[in-house]
Amino acid sequence: MKLPIWLAKLLFNLWPPFLGAGIRVRRLSPDFREAEVSMKLGLGNRNYVGTHFGGSLYAMTDPFYMLMLLRQLGRDYYVWDKSGSIDYVKPGRGVVSARFAIDQALVDEVRKATANGDRYLPELSVDVVDQQGELVARVRKTLYVRRKKSAGNR
Repeated sequence: MKLPIWLAKLLFNLWPPFLGAGIRVRRLSPDFREAEVSMKLGLGNRNYVGTHFGGSLYAMTDPFYMLMLLRQLGRDYYVWDKSGSIDYVKPGRGVVSARFAIDQALVDEVRKATANGDRYLPELSVDVVDQQGELVARVRKTLYVRRKKSAGNR
C-alpha cells in the first residue's frame, strides 16, 4: 500500500528521530522523486560548541534515497542502505537543508543492472547547505538494490 504524499510527509515529521532533532520534511513531490528537508539549530541538535550536531546532519539525510528509489522500483525489489559517509565542510548554524532527487535515468539504470537478479550498488550524494547556500556537509550513500527472485528473475 502506497501512502498518500501528505500522510508520508506527516509521518516523517512525527517520526521520533526527526521530531527530536528538529528535522522537517518541507517538500515531498507527488511522484516521490524529490524531497526537501530542513533542520533548525536548537537544543535537540546542538553540539558542545553551539553548532549542528553531526549525527543530526547525517540523520536528516538518512532514509530518503532508499525510500525514494524503493517507491520508484516497487515491491519487486529489495532496496537497502549499504553504507554512508559524511564530510563536514563547515560548521552548521541556523537552518540547514538538503534536496534529494531521483531521475528516470537512475531508475532505468537500476532496472537494467538488476534484470537478471544481480545486485547493484548505486552511489548517490546530497549536499547539506546553510541559508546562504554554502556547503555545510556532503553525504554519500551507497544503496544495495536487487530484484526479488519471486519477481520472475530469469
